[in-house]
Amino acid sequence: MQPLYEPHEAESAGETARILVVDDDPTVAEVVAGYLHRAGYLVDRADDGPTALTRAAAHRPDLVVLDLMLPGMDGLEVCRRMRDRGPVPVIMLTARGDEDDRILGLEVGADDYVTKPFSPRELVLRVESVLRRSRPSSTGYRLAAAGLTVDPDARRATKDGNELALTLREFDLLAFFLRHPGRAFSREDLMREVWGWDFGDLSTVTVHVRRLRGKVEDDPARPRLIQTVWGVGYRFEPAGAVH
Repeated sequence: MQPLYEPHEAESAGETARILVVDDDPTVAEVVAGYLHRAGYLVDRADDGPTALTRAAAHRPDLVVLDLMLPGMDGLEVCRRMRDRGPVPVIMLTARGDEDDRILGLEVGADDYVTKPFSPRELVLRVESVLRRSRPSSTGYRLAAAGLTVDPDARRATKDGNELALTLREFDLLAFFLRHPGRAFSREDLMREVWGWDFGDLSTVTVHVRRLRGKVEDDPARPRLIQTVWGVGYRFEPAGAVH
């Protein structure tokens, strides 16, 4: 059985986030778990997909650090099955240079990814960023436009009264667009404002915009709400006007 790293006594007195680390490389898993534990998180480990699903079912994690290349059941399938049970933030670990795999990870709903080899400190910062944005904020207001409603406090979004199944980043992206209707943003702007990073792979933004369009547009192939501004980036048009 893989070890469960308990938080320090002072940390356990408050609400401690539970992180599930899934990697078949024991050295990587041990280093990642150690850094996360020292950062104050409760950390569980699994070295394959079925074990990860079992652990997640027994103790639902607040976030999953998931290696893409796992024996038997790969990280993409693990991510899909976890998401079938409900929303959970996922950070994918991928090999450097495997751009297609990273895109696939984002397509199945990973909220972020880190390429190997990576700095454990960077991974901890990414975990902190994703968790911070996944926690409901007390705003006291809802956002609404074009049949879309976003409740930041409940982290709930609907279209024409029907609830949307959005990942963490999709929700944040939609909320950001609704807060700034009619304004064009570059992918760099969106990376900074929605992901909280001044650097990163801009294809992350492209994939999330495509996924979000698939959930909010009547015809994702001809988007009217989230429009492409050529040479700039994207703009949310509540009226759905085509320019």
